[in-house]
Amino acid sequence: MLTALTPEDKLISDQVFIDTRVTQARFPRVKKIKSILNSLGPGLVAGVSDDDPSGIATYSLAGAAFGFSTLWMAIFILPLLTAVQYICAKIGMVTGSGIGSVLREFYPKAVLYPAVIGLVIANSINAGADISAIASAVNLLVPVPVPFLTLVVAFSIVAFQVFGSYRLLARMFKWLTLALFAYVATAFFVKLDPVAIARATFVPTIEFNGEFLSMLLAILGTTLSPYLFFWQADQEVEEKIHHGKVTEFERRGCSVDELSARSWDVRIGMFVAIAGMYFIILVTGATLHHNGHTEILSATDAALALRPLAGPFAAALFAMGIIGTGFLAVPILTASCAYALAQVFDWKHGLHQPLNEAKEFYAIIVLSTLFGLSISYLGINPFVALYWAAVFNGLLAAPLLVLIMCIANNREVMGRHTNGFLTNVLGWSATAIMFAAIVGMCFTFHCT
Repeated sequence: MLTALTPEDKLISDQVFIDTRVTQARFPRVKKIKSILNSLGPGLVAGVSDDDPSGIATYSLAGAAFGFSTLWMAIFILPLLTAVQYICAKIGMVTGSGIGSVLREFYPKAVLYPAVIGLVIANSINAGADISAIASAVNLLVPVPVPFLTLVVAFSIVAFQVFGSYRLLARMFKWLTLALFAYVATAFFVKLDPVAIARATFVPTIEFNGEFLSMLLAILGTTLSPYLFFWQADQEVEEKIHHGKVTEFERRGCSVDELSARSWDVRIGMFVAIAGMYFIILVTGATLHHNGHTEILSATDAALALRPLAGPFAAALFAMGIIGTGFLAVPILTASCAYALAQVFDWKHGLHQPLNEAKEFYAIIVLSTLFGLSISYLGINPFVALYWAAVFNGLLAAPLLVLIMCIANNREVMGRHTNGFLTNVLGWSATAIMFAAIVGMCFTFHCT
């Protein structure tokens, strides 16, 4: 439990997410920019990981099936996503614990167990779909059977997490994620109607049928991803441990300046994520949908969107993007399962821990990957699996957002750093919209 509020504490605004003038007044502009760049970390990693294979597939399917009709979702989701990820970061920074630990300490088991079990199932399904997508992408470059590649990919990722380090894996594959900028470049190589794009971007379009509403839920689910909620908070804890704050008591609390720095980190990371979403929908809408290619059944189909830029190298460019984002995202998915379960049972955990001191934690990573791997051998089309993994994430995100908002407004947990007005408006709006998308999809499918 955090220390009680003092009168001086009550005078300190917790509106860091809204206004960072305290920091701006303290630092000259150049030093401020340098400080922001130096602070980039968990928020930026989360943003890049948000455009994982499931995200790329879902956005590509949206552009191919509905053209520009879902472009407005990018502008709509950005402030919601930024607020939610900032709240999760703040929970980790203030409490010095992951979301699982907070739920275990302050909330009943009837709340804790369903939340964690749902997360583990969703993450494992998502990881399995992502592994299949990575294997399919590698198959575009190397003519090796996909089932064999799936095994190689899964065991390579596990080996890096258990015997190596995620930081090493990230350094190796983060440059491949730059292939996603090919969608930005392709936008300059295709014929676009600026008026139609502006209208689709700023004027929401909603079709009241099951297919369109399930696509909206998939977009929300793959963007406001439950695994990123837990990962963001856990990585704030890992950052503190990296700086020598080993015990939970040492990690508790943070300054306004630290929250301000993380706010910028999250903003930049989420902008990167949404920019990727926007241009994937834009390019697939302008190429695939425009040419009547409204279904994507394989990586080869999806790669056609990049042909105006890369020509015969489109498949290779698409494959690099999937491989890069996949190798970044799958470890986050499986590690989020391990963090959550380890926190529930109070096991020693963390990617900084050696294998012999956190056997249960690493065992969950292995088991989660194997569970996902088994799903990939069910014969489900990888792109179909990626899409429905996004829908499942949307179903889980709604109740998890309720828990996260309750934690962030609990003074017993957060002390003086409970949410401010605008943060609450955005966070609860994200929650309500997720529930509305679920109800709308279920209602339209029931009516049909």
